[in-house]
Amino acid sequence: MRATIIHGPRDIRLEQAPDPGLSGTGRDAIVRVVAACVCGSDLWPYRGVTETTEPRRIGHEFVGIVEQVGGHVSAVTPGDFVIAPFYDCDMTCANCVNGVSPSCLTSNWWGRDDRDGHFADGAQGEFVRVPTADGSLVVVPGPIDDAMVPHLLALSDVMGTGHHAAVSAGVGRGSTVAVVGDGAVGLCAVIAAKRLGATRIVMMSRHADRQALATRFGATDIVEQRGDEGVAAVKALFDGIGPDAVLECVGTAESMDQAIRSARPGGMVGYVGVPNGGAKLPIRTLFGSNVGVNGGVAPVRNYVEELLADVLDGSIEPGLVFDLELPLAEVADAYAAMDERRAIKVLLRP
Repeated sequence: MRATIIHGPRDIRLEQAPDPGLSGTGRDAIVRVVAACVCGSDLWPYRGVTETTEPRRIGHEFVGIVEQVGGHVSAVTPGDFVIAPFYDCDMTCANCVNGVSPSCLTSNWWGRDDRDGHFADGAQGEFVRVPTADGSLVVVPGPIDDAMVPHLLALSDVMGTGHHAAVSAGVGRGSTVAVVGDGAVGLCAVIAAKRLGATRIVMMSRHADRQALATRFGATDIVEQRGDEGVAAVKALFDGIGPDAVLECVGTAESMDQAIRSARPGGMVGYVGVPNGGAKLPIRTLFGSNVGVNGGVAPVRNYVEELLADVLDGSIEPGLVFDLELPLAEVADAYAAMDERRAIKVLLRP
């Protein structure tokens, strides 16, 4: 099979890799990838911000068709179209039941050895072995129209992550919201805020194409400024006070500072940006303003069924964040397009 391997900064290659097989645990499944994608967090090793010490598989978002299942798998069968979250989980342990499936007691991340000592494939390839199939995989009732695939793929990460930002910040009916970050997660956070009942949603964006998509998703205002000017511009839209909730979808020190200082006194920041850039919480600022901070790794598996219903009935269209589609053979170009901000998010088809 072909699979994407990262060798180092800006060195992405599509190479031959061993075909995955069932491990013998009885709990796993082999999925043929129908679509995968490049995530903003994949750019951290691509840019060398996080070190790649040796060549490894990469990618953690995919949908596909089940090819084989282990003897103890009961929730999925060969031929099922499935969505996989960006991590493997059993959905039965205490943490999963408590809604924090990324902290699953038997969890694993794609592209690493699992707890049974077997490799968990990176998703940017032709096949993926899913260690805990009954927990991780969500079956989508067929038939699946090809036009639906991008929207289903968004549920593997970015839509659930944007939703987690909104949930963490307590967004509900009548809320006022600002979103920091106009990437795929930030745009999906706009969808989530609108879906949860927010009446005013400010997107902080400097890019016309992303502003247009944010507006389509439900943003009512656009703020292009950053830093002190950005904080002032957001607050000015809310009588100089600020919105109820700010959704931080980047993960840098600057974006977190922007989010915290933009929220109204007593407001809440929901953060889901993967921390890269030394973000630290300013406790004195939080104390003085009574602004709260909540969030972290999004438990997207806990959200899939809820959001899937809205995708299937057309209420939300998160797949619109995929503004470039490329064959897997051009995966290096996919990374370059996102790194250079020529694309919001790239969908890959084997």
